[in-house]
Order: sequence, then C-alpha cells, then structure tokens
Amino acid sequence: MKVIVVGAGVVGTMHAWHAVERGHEVVHIEREAEARGASLRNFGQIWVSGRAGGEELDTALRARELWEGIGARVPGLGFRAIGSLTPVRNDLERAVAEAAAARPDAAARGYELLTADEARAVNPALRGEFEAALWCERDAAVEPRTAQLALREALLATGRYTFLPDREVREVVGERAVRDDRGEVHGGDAVVLCTGAWLSGLVREVAGEIPVRRVRLQMMQTDPLGEPLTTSVADADSFRYYPAYASGALDALNAGQAQDPTAAAHRMQLLMVQRLDGGLTIGDTHEYEHPFAFDTLEDPYEHLTRVVESFLGRPLPKVRRRWAGVYAQCVDTTRVVHRQKVRDGMWLVTGPGGRGMTCSPAIAETTANELGW
Repeated sequence: MKVIVVGAGVVGTMHAWHAVERGHEVVHIEREAEARGASLRNFGQIWVSGRAGGEELDTALRARELWEGIGARVPGLGFRAIGSLTPVRNDLERAVAEAAAARPDAAARGYELLTADEARAVNPALRGEFEAALWCERDAAVEPRTAQLALREALLATGRYTFLPDREVREVVGERAVRDDRGEVHGGDAVVLCTGAWLSGLVREVAGEIPVRRVRLQMMQTDPLGEPLTTSVADADSFRYYPAYASGALDALNAGQAQDPTAAAHRMQLLMVQRLDGGLTIGDTHEYEHPFAFDTLEDPYEHLTRVVESFLGRPLPKVRRRWAGVYAQCVDTTRVVHRQKVRDGMWLVTGPGGRGMTCSPAIAETTANELGW
C-alpha cells in the first residue's frame, strides 16, 4: 500500500510513522523546507493532566504510551517522563486541586496533592512561596523543535519513506492523487491531508467550510536556568483553562478570586518546561478573534515573568527568544480532532488545537485503524 501524506507537522509525521510501521510506503509532502508551524512552536509537553475525562483523556493516555515507546526507539525525540506540578497559593486554589485529586480518573492521570515540602522534594528549583501542589505523574515532554527531524531520520532509514519539501499541494487529481506546485502528480492508495492551521485554498476546495478555527498564541524561551527543573510547571490559571478541573471548587475560585487583568485579557495560563539545553519554554496566551495581530505584545511576557519568578524564588534567566504561533482547533472543543473523508481514499485530519503535540500519535493510530491500513 502507498500512502500520500500532506503536511509535515507532528500530526502528519505521526500518520507517516504509523503507515511505515504497518509496512506501507509513504510519500510525505511539505510546502516549507521543513515544518515551521505550531508543531515546533509549542511546549513539547505530553500533557495528560488537564484533559477532559472520556475520549480526550483516553486519547492522551494512549498517546503518552505511544510517545514513550517511540522515544525509546528514537532518542532524538528527547522523551522525558518528568510529570508536572501545579503549585497553589491559597484555600480557593487548593480546593480545586483537591477536587481534581478526588476525580474517579485521578489514578489514571497520576494525580496526587503534595505539600509544599513534598513538591520541593520532587522539584527543588521551586523555592518560591506556595501552600501545596497538584502532581501529575503521567505528564511528559519531548523537544518540539527537533522531534519531527528525529522522526524523519528514523523514517528515512526504513527505505519506505520519501520526503518532498518545498512543494505546495495545489490540486486534487482524481480520488487518490494530488498535484503539487511543480506540476508533479503524487498518487497512491490513500491520501491524508494534515494541513495544520492552513484551512483555506485546497482545504476549502475539497472540504468546504469546516468546524475548525485558528488560535494564536505567544511564548518565550530563556537562557539556561543553571539547575534542573525536574518537572513541568503550571499555575492555577490552568485550572480555569483545562476541562479536567471543572468543579464546584473551580466555580468558587472564579467567583472569589479575580484573575490577573493581563491574564484574563489574553486568556492566559502558565505552562513551563525545561529544554535539554537548560532553557525554559514559557507561555502562553490565546487569541481567537480574526484578524490576528501581526506583532507580539509585552504585557503577557511581563505577567509570565512575574509568575515564574514567584515560583522559582529567583530572577528569570535572560529571555533568548519570543514568538507567536497559530494552531487549528475544533470549534467544538470537546472534539479531539476533525477527521473528514473528502474523497474516496482521501481524508482531512486537522483541528486538535493545543492537544496536537500530546495526542498526535494516538490521533494518527486511530486514522490508520479506521482506514484499515
């Protein structure tokens, strides 16, 4: 069987991975020299802790299992089973963490409420003031800027994978073929369009208006911290953002503790992961209204800096990079992904939102299973 995959972000690359794993030949087409979108501009978190119970959590847990297995075979992914800590500062925030730790699926997530001293034993870099922390053992991390490159190297070594960069797919030809902007036709037994936040052009032509929106974010990365940050770190604003934390305690938090005005204005929560070089990836914001700004704003970065420094109990290292990114998200955010048959033998897979890095191995596995690869 020959599979044509369009789009070399993490979702497309994982589709190529599963096809090759099942013995098929893959032609992988990317319009840039290499992927440059949200698949690189994220935390590299395999983020189980905040996922909604049911399908979303099941997908994240399966993806976590797949990431670990692939990471053992492809060291360049930088897979680390580091877990996460969400420090809480007062009774309202603590009550949300307690409610999460009491969920029926808490054990599957690896939830445990730790005292401040227990949290510092897990992550000694957290020297700031907080009362307790929610630990999630199942969270992990990979290196987002190099993961696709490492996966591609492993795919190329199989002899059943061809990567064609700098080619924009412009046209569908028949049922199972596409034509690129060099005029070459690429056909096979199946075509999967994993176009990320590119929702116009060919995507609109073959799929029409789909229930997927684009979301913009801002993030940053620092110089090396100079010590290990042994877990990823979130703050209590993540309780407001992620569906796993919905509870009466969260309602009380929202009613009794106003969110910082900058965080509220930019729909923010803190997420922080240490890179293999020691730097910290920190974010993020969420912008939904079009047209998106073309510049980055400083207030969110200043807010994130204050929050991080309050947890670390020390100044943040110099910021090395700031960037913005755009990802595609299902308008119905309870949906893990938008998977649509657009022609016989041709499917569009997009819209995982901020779950893309976490869930992509399981999303691609489900596609492969449903298509009978």
